[in-house]
Formats: sequence, structure tokens, C-alpha cells
Amino acid sequence: MRMLVQPVTRNKKTTARITVIAMYLGESDSLVSLLRKDFPELGIVKENCNETSWIDSVLWWANFDLGTQPTALLDRDLNDADFLKRKSDYVQTPIPREGLESLWKKVIELGKVGLVFNAYGGQMNRLNSDETPFPHRAGNLYKIQYSVTWHQPGDEADRNFTTRAKLLHEFMTPFVSKNPRSAYLNYRDIDVGSTKKWSYEGGKVYGESYFNGNYERLVDVKTAVDPNNFFRNEQSIPPRSIKTEKNNKSFAEH
Repeated sequence: MRMLVQPVTRNKKTTARITVIAMYLGESDSLVSLLRKDFPELGIVKENCNETSWIDSVLWWANFDLGTQPTALLDRDLNDADFLKRKSDYVQTPIPREGLESLWKKVIELGKVGLVFNAYGGQMNRLNSDETPFPHRAGNLYKIQYSVTWHQPGDEADRNFTTRAKLLHEFMTPFVSKNPRSAYLNYRDIDVGSTKKWSYEGGKVYGESYFNGNYERLVDVKTAVDPNNFFRNEQSIPPRSIKTEKNNKSFAEH
């Protein structure tokens, strides 16, 4: 289940629209019964549901219209090029009502950028943060995605839209995780930090945001299996030191 917050304009007035979407493995009658019990505020009715096959749900999550043939997934050139920016946060304590009201106003002010709230808890709470490399489990209420997509090419458009996502991310600072401010790895947000030298200290900047207290152990694993840092990208885990191929000496940059 996820909640989307987007600015919309109706009758020349801009407001924040909140949409809740989810996928449920079962019949709609049982889902309606469950949500009426646990989330009566949603006012869910059977007409809000679509019963479909799994492959049709894949199409729906990919923003295809219901009834689209699965062969559409084979089209490698389906859409025109889009540009996008994604940022993330984790929320560990409930955002107060006044914080949410100020957030709705900020979304309206910024215009294009929206948010996606992904609920955690449930099975996620069964694992502590140090049981797998992915640490964002027990203790996290939900993940926030800051989302902006645009079609216009060019540096000016890039700066305009990415700045909106950054401003909303900055606005949320009082309400999200701290020390470190956690982030979700798969959004590839270079603002979290990056490196071209792959030093231990350089990697720590983004490594602790993505992996929290697991960063040290991941550095140890990297050092053991890839000491020369052959497999790397601008946000990869660095080894503690890198051996030069010419003289087999080790060095470490800090």
C-alpha cells in the first residue's frame, strides 16, 4: 500500500490530491472487509477495486490502462524520453498534524513535485537493522519518495525541476530520520554523496545513509572479496585500501 501526494489544479485553484493505491492477493470482498476494519477512514467500497490477473497488475503498476495486452511489455521504445529526479527519506516518528498541513502547502507552492509514502512495518519489523545489508526495517514507519518528472530537455529545465525536489527534501528535515539521515539506495540520488577516489571516508558519506550501521561490515566484505575495487560505481562500497597493480603496495585515501 502506498499514498501519493500531488498538486492538482481544478477550477483555477491548486490543491493537494491524496491517492491511496495497493495490490492485494485475494478477492475484493475480503479486501473491503479488511480495510473497513483497519482503515475505516478510507471509506473503501468494492467499486474502488479491480480484480485482475497478476500479469495485468504488472501492466497497471506500469501505468498502462486496464485491458492493455501483455505484449505491450515487449515494446522497448514505448514512451518518449522523460527526465526524472527521485530522492528519499525515512520517517521513524509520526509527523504531527501541523507538520502535514504545512507539507500540503509546500507541495502546492512547489507545483510539479510530488511525494509517495511507502508503508513499512508488518513483516519488515521482524528483522533488525543489522540482520541484512538493507537496514531500513524495524523502527521505520514508512519511506518517502520525492518525485518529479519532466519532458523538456536542457540545462535550465533540469535545474528548475531538480531544485524543486531538493527544496521539498530540505523542507522535510525536521520530520525524518537523523544521524544519519537515511536514504534508499535504488533511487541513485547523487545528492546523498558520491566519490571518484573510493576512499573509506569518502564512501562513508553516502554509505551510512544507505546502510546505516552496516557500512563497516560491508567495507570488510568488499575488502575481502574485491580488494582492488574492480566492481565500482560512484556510490559503491569501497575497500579499506586499494592495491596498485604495478607494485602490489596498498594505499588508503582519507
